[in-house]
Amino acid sequence: MKKLNKKQKIVFICISFVVILLLGAAIALILNAKNKENEKPNNKSNNVTEKENVQENKKLSIIDLESDSRPIAVMINNINEARTVQSGISKAYIVYELLAEGGITRLMAVFKDADVEKLGSIRSARDYYLDYALENDAIYVHWGWSPQAQIDIPKLGVNNINGLYDQGFYRLQPGEYPAGLAYEHTGFSSMANIKATAEQKGYRMTSDKDSLLNYSTDSVDYSKEESYSDALKVVLTYSNYTQVTYLYDETEKVYKRYNLNNQANIDHETDTQVTAKNIIVYQVNCYNIPNDEKNRIKVENIGSGNGYFISEGKVINIKWSKSSRTAQTKYTLEDGTELKVNDGNTFIQILPSNGGSIVVS
Repeated sequence: MKKLNKKQKIVFICISFVVILLLGAAIALILNAKNKENEKPNNKSNNVTEKENVQENKKLSIIDLESDSRPIAVMINNINEARTVQSGISKAYIVYELLAEGGITRLMAVFKDADVEKLGSIRSARDYYLDYALENDAIYVHWGWSPQAQIDIPKLGVNNINGLYDQGFYRLQPGEYPAGLAYEHTGFSSMANIKATAEQKGYRMTSDKDSLLNYSTDSVDYSKEESYSDALKVVLTYSNYTQVTYLYDETEKVYKRYNLNNQANIDHETDTQVTAKNIIVYQVNCYNIPNDEKNRIKVENIGSGNGYFISEGKVINIKWSKSSRTAQTKYTLEDGTELKVNDGNTFIQILPSNGGSIVVS
C-alpha cells in the first residue's frame, strides 16, 4: 500500500475524529430515547398518585369533618303565618321535619360552625325531637316545652337552652313583623347568643361523635340500583294543613322548597328560597296521646322501615333503623350497604304513616 504523506495523514485523522463524534452522538440519542421510554410508566404512576392525593384531600363544603365543634339544634316555627319571619334554616346542614299537633309541623334545624345572626322564630320542645338532638350530640335550643319533653330533657341528660328561662333570646318589636302575627311566634336568637349561653351554662362545646350522614365529595351514582328513577317533583303531605313540595332545579342541582298552595319557602335572614341538596323521606306511626289537652302526639320512631333517598333529580329506595333514643339513625341501601349522600344540606322528612303521603315524579 502506498504510504500516506503528512497532509493525507492529517486529513485521515480529522475524518476519523468526525466519524467518532457522530457515532458518539448517535449512541447518546439512542440511550436517551430508551431512558425516556423507561420513564413513561413511572410518570403515569406518579400522575395517578397525585390524582389520588387530590381526591383524598377534597373537603366537604357542607360541614368541616375535621372540626370538633358541637352541633346546635334549634326548634323552628313552621306554622303558616309564622313563615313570614322564618329565618336561618338555609344555613343548617340538617333539617328534620315532623308533625307537632293539629296537623302542623315543626322544624329542627341543626347547625355546625354556622354564623346565623337572626334565628327563629323559636318554638317549644317535643319529646321525640330530643331523639334527633341526641343522635347528633347537639345542644338543644327551644322556647318552652311540652310536659313530655319537660320530663325527658333531664331524664335523658339533654343539654338544653330554654327561651323561657335562659339568656340570649329576644322578641321582635312591633313593625318588625306583619300585623296580626301572634306574640308567641316572635321569639328569636342568634348563633352567637346561643353559644354564649351554652358556655355560661357550662355545656361541653366540642364533640367527638361521628357525623350522622356519610357524605361524598363526588356526586353519588346509584344508577345501578333497581329502584333508581327520576325525581323532578316531590310532594309530601303531612296533613290537610301541611304539605311540602320540592321542585328540582337542574342548573343548581338542588330542590327548591315550597309549602302549601305552592308558596315558596323563604329564609328571611338571607332573603332567598330554601333549597335542599338531599332529601331523606320515610313514614312512622303517629297517634294522639290519650287525654292530652293540646292533642299532642306520640311518634313511634324507634325501629326500622323503608324510605327514599332523593338527590340530583333521582330517587332510590332505602332502609332506615334506629335502635334507641340516643342511637344514630342508620340509613342503608336495600342490600344493607351504608347510604352515601351528596355534599350539601339534607332535609329529613319523617311523615305519619297514617294520613301522610309521598309522591315522587
